[in-house]
Amino acid sequence: MNDGMGELAGRRLRTFGRRKMMPRACVADSKRHLRAFMGEVLEDLGFVTSECSGASELQTMLATDLPDLILLGIAADGIEPGQFLEILVREGFDGKVLAVGARDSIIVKAVQQVGEEYGLAMLPPLTTPFAADTLRERVAMLLPEEPAPSPAIHVGEALHAGWLELWYQSKIDARSLVRCGAEALVRMRHPTWGVVPPAYFIPEAHDPHFRDLSEFVIERAVQDWHYLLERQSAVDLSINLPAPYLREPQAVSDLCRRMPTHPAFGGLTIEIASDEAIHDLAFLGEIAREMSFHNIGLSVDNLGANWPDLMGLEKLPFVKLKADRQFVTGCSSDRLKRTVCRHIVELAQGYGAGAVAEGVESRADLLAVNELGFDFVQGYLFGKPMPLKKFARSALTRTVMGQE
Repeated sequence: MNDGMGELAGRRLRTFGRRKMMPRACVADSKRHLRAFMGEVLEDLGFVTSECSGASELQTMLATDLPDLILLGIAADGIEPGQFLEILVREGFDGKVLAVGARDSIIVKAVQQVGEEYGLAMLPPLTTPFAADTLRERVAMLLPEEPAPSPAIHVGEALHAGWLELWYQSKIDARSLVRCGAEALVRMRHPTWGVVPPAYFIPEAHDPHFRDLSEFVIERAVQDWHYLLERQSAVDLSINLPAPYLREPQAVSDLCRRMPTHPAFGGLTIEIASDEAIHDLAFLGEIAREMSFHNIGLSVDNLGANWPDLMGLEKLPFVKLKADRQFVTGCSSDRLKRTVCRHIVELAQGYGAGAVAEGVESRADLLAVNELGFDFVQGYLFGKPMPLKKFARSALTRTVMGQE
């Protein structure tokens, strides 16, 4: 098979079964903020995205990425749409093209007409401003008819390939509703499967790559803290680490050494799963003092029906107790959930620790956790986890309806 036939077969292979895999889209626009915005909207719809700002980048991308959709931003002072269309024709692009521009724009109408004359698969233009549902309707034929299968990706491969990143979800002061920090959550951005949740790649506790993953989280969180400081203001971060990692030789001293020395650094919180934390109380008590000298605090994550295991301690080595989302979501109407949440708050108050409610998804639950006395809240009501750059652009405060 010659190179030309191989490339054509490759294109057809990508097209076949497209409805069952994550579709790919390229956002072509000269303005960086518009590329970022459109990319985020497409990712929310389920696309794997790339971007280009000029004709030369488009040609390179077409040779390597084989997108299913080209979203072409059109403005009077932007890219030259005619040149883009010519490249798409010359490269034999067989995907869809969606022009985006101002309503009643003569340029948008011209691009649509010329693209159709060239034989490109032009979707009905998208006029600004637009709603996310409108974009979804335009690209519905590219979205998978069934959920994409779960990729079997080992975390070692993901670390080596650079596919891992941290996403951030705001932590909110329960009384003022002002953002007071954020939790870092690991995500994989796979070149084929798109954004993959951690359930598909987090290794077992005995996996030797768990140490590498933990060190990645620490290093990236520190880098991201500096990034956020430069672009808005200092944000206190929390990360999730397994208790066994902290037992590794030099792990605690290395963690302390990596902490920022900047005067704006307000501290890092290490969240440890409740089962691990309860099992390792003596050890965590030993290292808590050393870590506190470096502005690092320990927190119990996903605390639920096992809360009695923390009763009667002489001293609690944790600065926060976080109620498991399964007991927070719906606690406004479920008496059992509300009872567990109340006990966790009372336990935290008794030890002088902060109480965090994770999984607040409705106004009713927000009112309930406020009445119970939680100090901090976290959940979809205030926003889903988001990539670093999007989080940096987000407002410093959010309303109780989760709007920026």
